[in-house]
Amino acid sequence: MTSNIISSTAVNPYLNGNFAPVREEIATDTLQVFGELPLDLSGMFVRNGPNPQWPPIGKYHWFDGDGMLHGVQISEGKATYRNRYVQTRGWKIEQEAGKAIWSGFLEPPQMDNPHGAYKNTGNTALIWHGGQMLALNEGGAPHAIKVPQLETIGEYTYNDKLVSAFTAHPKVDPVTGEMMFFGYSFAPPYLQYSIVSAVGELLQTVPIDLPVPVMMHDFAITKNYSIFLDLPITLSVERAQRGEPMLMFERDRPSRFGIVPRYGNNSNIRWFESSPCYIFHVLNAYEIGDEVVLIACRMSSTTILATEENPTDPDANIPRLHEWRFNLRTGTVREQQLNDVPAEFPRINESFVGLPTRYGYAGKMANSPLPLFDGLIKYDLNSGKAQTHEYGQGRYGGEAVFAPRPGATAEDDGWLITFVYDEGSGTSELVIVNAQDVSSKPVARVIIPQRVPYGFHGTWISEAQLKVS
Repeated sequence: MTSNIISSTAVNPYLNGNFAPVREEIATDTLQVFGELPLDLSGMFVRNGPNPQWPPIGKYHWFDGDGMLHGVQISEGKATYRNRYVQTRGWKIEQEAGKAIWSGFLEPPQMDNPHGAYKNTGNTALIWHGGQMLALNEGGAPHAIKVPQLETIGEYTYNDKLVSAFTAHPKVDPVTGEMMFFGYSFAPPYLQYSIVSAVGELLQTVPIDLPVPVMMHDFAITKNYSIFLDLPITLSVERAQRGEPMLMFERDRPSRFGIVPRYGNNSNIRWFESSPCYIFHVLNAYEIGDEVVLIACRMSSTTILATEENPTDPDANIPRLHEWRFNLRTGTVREQQLNDVPAEFPRINESFVGLPTRYGYAGKMANSPLPLFDGLIKYDLNSGKAQTHEYGQGRYGGEAVFAPRPGATAEDDGWLITFVYDEGSGTSELVIVNAQDVSSKPVARVIIPQRVPYGFHGTWISEAQLKVS
């Protein structure tokens, strides 16, 4: 990851190369395939990411761009592609104005903007729940998306019961079908925790006390608990108004992990302290005896959202897979590194969310000041070993989503799917890797008819889910 954010549009790396936006929304029915698409792989891979529709105001951060969905539908060994903007309220206002109205993370809040100080871009992640796909951005409400068309239906507020922002990383219990999410805020309550039933009814929202507002990007669930990450990236409008970073990593603050029973609240949350760090993304969490185990990509510190270009910590912004064990009986914490290769965007077979897992997957980070991924890693959490799939020279991918083989009984029986960009040819591909043999060449490469910019998070929607959408 990187902190080298440059204000000039001409030289900002996040507005050039394969970070640069594409302007055209297209749909193509026939795509060239190298290798063979598995006949039992049927559904749709959709990935979200930033794609500013207008030149930005002031300093531009990669996180600022309007959401754009890129989708590849696979059926009977063939593939189709389409891309569509997430048509948020902010996108529509700027579309009508013909220019950018909002600035981004690196600028002070626009308190005098008549349309609101912030824009919900809908650009970060996707979740399928209750028969509906949602595009997510942690600054506001989700947006319902019609699939496979990728058309924006509108904000999804659970019959106006949604009273907080909505994390980009909700968690769906594969056994009960419930979805847990949270929202953080500059103003009290700094954190709110919610539960949605399997059929999509928002059941409860409770406040969780935090001493100061923090950026909480992800969290975790187990069979019985939810785990919140009170980490030392603090939020301060007052700092921003003084011309200082709104988001800052405070090295003298410990990391705190709050464990609450699923239907609990602030009265029965337990907090555990560990060394200062930051976690953008969690792999999984589960329970073993008296312990709650959390596995995530940990940075010792980060300047991702600040303006510090020469951090004093040589490991700043370098995430590696770590494990924490919280003993609910003794109150102790054990923390250890599981792998020393820099990696991010961790994923698992979603059928094992909150349950003990043997396998995890993540993007292998390239040796670059930019967030580029030159391969993917498969972790065997039982043996401690790892396998790597390399994309090849000058080829970079992103988060690899696990698509299970229908009827599979083995945890890793399925495919890893991601977009890969070839800098040499300037073309993008959908790459499909056998999750049980990740070191081998892809089983299929689907050539995309236009460039797919680097993005954030995706999801796999099965054929059965497409039919009920």
